[in-house]
Amino acid sequence: MPGDGEIVRGMALLRVLSGTLELTAAYLMLRWGRVEAAMRINGLLGMVGPAVLVLVSLLGLAGLSAHLPWPRLGLIACGVLLILLGTR
Repeated sequence: MPGDGEIVRGMALLRVLSGTLELTAAYLMLRWGRVEAAMRINGLLGMVGPAVLVLVSLLGLAGLSAHLPWPRLGLIACGVLLILLGTR
């Protein structure tokens, strides 16, 4: 199993990629200058955001799996699921 440093780097890399995608989307919105195009881009970002949240959380849970008992890991996973359901 990868060490803590590798997991944290993976989590950070996913967030950097997500941020880069957000900045690129903002640039495209400004460049195209049309509300219709901006709404399409915003819709795509709305799908990417939750996916990044889940992936980063899964990496974090994988890193914590050696340190925490299973009931606590399940509780954290339920919390992530509730965040996703609550923001629908």
